[in-house]
Amino acid sequence: MNAPLIELREITKQFPGVRALDRVSFAVREGEVHALLGENGAGKSTLIKILTGAYQPDSGTILWNGQPVRFADTRQSQSLGIVAIYQELSLYPDLTVAENIFMGHQPRTRAGLVNWKAMMERARAILHELDADDLDVTQPVRGLSVGNQQRIEIAKALSQNARVLIMDEPTAALTQHDVERLFEIVRRLRERGVAIIYISHRLEEVFLLADRVTVLRDGQVVGETLEVSKTNQAELIRMMVGRTLDTFFPKGAAKVGDVVLEVRDLTRGRAVRNVSFSLRQGEIVGLAGLIGAGRSELAHVLFGITPADSGQILIDGRPVTIRTPQDAMALGIAYVPEDRKNQGLLTAMSVRENITLAVLRQLLRGVFVNPRAEERMAKEFIGALRIRTSSLEQRVNELSGGNQQKVVVAKWLGCKPRVLILDEPTRGIDVGAKAEIHRLMSELAQQGMAILMISSELPEILGMSDRILVIRQGQVVAEFDRAHATQENVIAAAMGAEEMLVQTA
Repeated sequence: MNAPLIELREITKQFPGVRALDRVSFAVREGEVHALLGENGAGKSTLIKILTGAYQPDSGTILWNGQPVRFADTRQSQSLGIVAIYQELSLYPDLTVAENIFMGHQPRTRAGLVNWKAMMERARAILHELDADDLDVTQPVRGLSVGNQQRIEIAKALSQNARVLIMDEPTAALTQHDVERLFEIVRRLRERGVAIIYISHRLEEVFLLADRVTVLRDGQVVGETLEVSKTNQAELIRMMVGRTLDTFFPKGAAKVGDVVLEVRDLTRGRAVRNVSFSLRQGEIVGLAGLIGAGRSELAHVLFGITPADSGQILIDGRPVTIRTPQDAMALGIAYVPEDRKNQGLLTAMSVRENITLAVLRQLLRGVFVNPRAEERMAKEFIGALRIRTSSLEQRVNELSGGNQQKVVVAKWLGCKPRVLILDEPTRGIDVGAKAEIHRLMSELAQQGMAILMISSELPEILGMSDRILVIRQGQVVAEFDRAHATQENVIAAAMGAEEMLVQTA
């Protein structure tokens, strides 16, 4: 076995009132992908910041190639080749691909000027290593896909001679095609001897990519670092949260009532084509399909973001017209979008302000918002949804991903909807927060709410749905009830491989 390239021994880091890391030991070898798992708040971010020199530990030792080192700042860490790529990409949109790759360390001429020719040549060479020759190094970054921007971030790391590459939730916003390209890049870097610390809430990625895995919980390493080939998802989940896998889909029995929402031959361009289905009181209907199949586009039509070209929407059996989100809200439809940060929240505002945002008119006293009513409503939802916040006035961007998602849900529950559309309700949140969102969904269904859930995670679709609709190329191509739905059948329908459908009695 290779000796560790970088090793942390008994690292402790404390903040006022919180011990973020408690005697954590962690080591990464050259040429390995080492998965780092844990719920939000487990200590992963603090560990990364110590590795990159942003924080200094209160106690413990950092070893580089077996020799003790101390990082006074991020420059010292980067000088050894330790580079982090965060979920929120840090590119300059109006600069070119090459300028972003070499930002802060551009090649220079003897006169000290930027050597543009050398920079372009080196940028092309690095992108060639990543099989990214399709990227034009003279093109501005603005307008490039998230997947291509991420390849630029990796190229930027390689331009700094990265020996340890930390990847924080790298696939959270990628299409399936971009995910596959990223996996290939990770494997190439491993073959080159780069040590990769891979952080993800998607456990299936750990088993596809990682060699070893370390789990943090409450600032401590749980058990020992494991060989990925010698563990399984159930064991890793138990290590992360101290609970077993069967607690993560708490689908309680709900009384299914009358049809609340029905759509007939709904069409919007080529994205949504002749879609028909119904949704009943107390029912959770899962909408499955590949990325780009038309799932979110259907939600946008139902909520009036992009009105239908043709077809009918019926509420309680009566045809209705939905041309705007205001129309949908007036009919009792609420929509929790896929991109909570850009579409669901005002992140610079407080928890209180976000929770009450959709119902401010109901909280008016004269021309001003009634502060007591607003505070009462915010407190009610913070308690009911178990939102972990230091106060009503804490800014939403300071919350964990799971608690941000709960704030978005609380905002729409304040409208007292009858139909709740959830688009990727647990994307980018840890497994414990996922279980709480699932618990909330089950409780809302038991209270009679009709829920349409869009999800790319098959276990979530299978675990939480009463019925499953599969959409492909804008059309609903299959429907399964809970008793007869299987991963094989859902995948086969989503991919258009109907001959592979497994017959179930």
